[in-house]
Amino acid sequence: MKAVAVFLLVLCYLAVSHAWNCKVAPRLYNVKQVDAGQGKVVARDSNYYVYFLSGSSWYRLGSLRLKHVSVGPAGMWGTDTSNKVYKYIAGNFVGATGLSMQQVDAGGDGQVVGVSSSQSSYCLRSSLALAYKGVGSLSWNSLSRTMRYYSCGPLYGCWGVDTSNRVYTQRITPTSCSGTGWIYVSGISAKMIEVATDGSVFAVATNGQVYQRLTAVLPPSA
Repeated sequence: MKAVAVFLLVLCYLAVSHAWNCKVAPRLYNVKQVDAGQGKVVARDSNYYVYFLSGSSWYRLGSLRLKHVSVGPAGMWGTDTSNKVYKYIAGNFVGATGLSMQQVDAGGDGQVVGVSSSQSSYCLRSSLALAYKGVGSLSWNSLSRTMRYYSCGPLYGCWGVDTSNRVYTQRITPTSCSGTGWIYVSGISAKMIEVATDGSVFAVATNGQVYQRLTAVLPPSA
């Protein structure tokens, strides 16, 4: 996660020559995880506090402690150290009953996906994710594959890393969470993967190196 934090705390863009041009982002100390979506950036530090980047300053979002946080079209979601799921609603993180999730991602087209405490992959339909106001239990759809990390984007589907560090992709219908068959993507052994709102796919390899996939694999429609 240190490699992820260092990478994501640096704002980069890909030049025509495919070389990275980077500048240091607004400083936040002891960052362990960062997520960006729809122009928003959130982070959590070594004390498990969550921060939101506004302009050139970081602002702490309350006193709740989360181990993973994600922001995107579905809003802001996170999980705590007990694998309980939270959604940021009207200025506060509100807990949800249902599955225990160790990682969630809000970067898809309204749906929320993630990995449960038993390392199974799940999807929360866009209608449920967007409408959730803190009342009732969340009903997750199983995606029938063991994963250690899972992320979606609205353009090029969803990408995940399984427990053997293999990379897979599939397309999911946000309204139903029905998915196409999983496609194995060769090239690297990864420990995490993220999909940006613009369709960019980034991965952190098991050796800590950061990669961007330049040739998109577009799964068939679900």
